[in-house]
Amino acid sequence: MVSTTGGFTSAQLALEAQTLVLASLSHADALTIGEIAAAFGRERNLPITIEIRLGEWIVFHISLPGSVQEHDQWIARKAAVLLAKGNSTMFERVFAEEQGYDWYEHNHLPEEHYAIHGGGIPLNVSEEGMVGALLISGLPQVEDHLLGVEVIAEFLARKGEEL
Repeated sequence: MVSTTGGFTSAQLALEAQTLVLASLSHADALTIGEIAAAFGRERNLPITIEIRLGEWIVFHISLPGSVQEHDQWIARKAAVLLAKGNSTMFERVFAEEQGYDWYEHNHLPEEHYAIHGGGIPLNVSEEGMVGALLISGLPQVEDHLLGVEVIAEFLARKGEEL
């Protein structure tokens, strides 16, 4: 299997997930996360689609100029991975590559409904686990992932929470 993960390790991604844990996540917070992502996308002229979910409820969705309808299918497939596994899509991909197995076969999940491509990041709340998701599609998967991490880090900084 060819590595497509930007040099990440599962250990690094697990540590990253621990640093991105939120104290709480309200509906207003979810919208703010979406607005931060949209602002970054607009400032950088990125052709991306962004979605924020609370559970399975889509509370924020925007397709910036240059994005395409197919991004919605990628987002749905990335969201399915988060709901099934609770980890970022990049973590799931990297871990499978490290272990040398086909993620879809190993998990008995069809690739047409699940996508282990970067850009799906769980919104984890301390002592609650995953309560939502930040989903980005439109850039190469490593860039989708890094943008998502940057968005959550910015949100935490605005809330005054330490990383």
